[in-house]
Amino acid sequence: MSSLSLAVRDSSTMLRRTLLHARRYPSLTLNLLLTPVMLLLLFVYVFGDVMSAGLGGGGADRSDYLAYLVPGILMMTVAGTVVGTAVSVSMDMTEGIIARFRTMAIHRGSVLIGHVVGSVLQSVASVVLVGAVAVAIGFRSADATALEWLAAFGLMALVALALTWIAVGAGLVSPNVEAASNNAMPLIVLPLVSSAFVPVDAMPGWFQPIAEYQPFTPAIETLRGLLLGSEIGHNGWLAVAWCLALSGLGYFWSKAVFDRDPK
Repeated sequence: MSSLSLAVRDSSTMLRRTLLHARRYPSLTLNLLLTPVMLLLLFVYVFGDVMSAGLGGGGADRSDYLAYLVPGILMMTVAGTVVGTAVSVSMDMTEGIIARFRTMAIHRGSVLIGHVVGSVLQSVASVVLVGAVAVAIGFRSADATALEWLAAFGLMALVALALTWIAVGAGLVSPNVEAASNNAMPLIVLPLVSSAFVPVDAMPGWFQPIAEYQPFTPAIETLRGLLLGSEIGHNGWLAVAWCLALSGLGYFWSKAVFDRDPK
């Protein structure tokens, strides 16, 4: 077999291993999935009328705020799911299975590829589940065309890929599972200080740069434009640029750490 065929075979094996772990130990994924669902229900049914009145400057309409909120919640779902990847990678590193893999005649990068592809697939599945909850409580995207829906899913997959590589790096450098969870925490915090819940213009002036100059705000605004048929402006290429930069950073960081000789 060629080296490429061996790499594909070994990566497929590691992907199956990752998905089997997710199936056998669903509590981590479910706990991370519960957070965006609870935030969605909380902000729609508790704060929805007040938030919609404040954003629109008119009467309270919970459905308007639901339409605004869902794209941000979907991005938070992606960010929350990849935190589980950092924990899984850290478990592999600390429990000795990586040392075992190093002694076997397998493609060296297949372990990381299995984690990354598995995480992206889990993120897509999580987005579908949270999106189903949003539709069940009234979210509609009637103005989006089939091409825009395809672009929206492509954007979320690209964001998932970028964040997963960062999470893999965080898991590799963490001495234990608790540290891995803490190191990946910025992936959950950043969406909270983005345009997920309110527009950047509605924030205090000193806080606006924090919300604007970060990867989640352009990604959320692009997704919002695709799903609701609003203007995207420069957010589209900014979101793609952030994803490519984070993917490259996470890949080279993870590869450098993984290729180190164990101490």
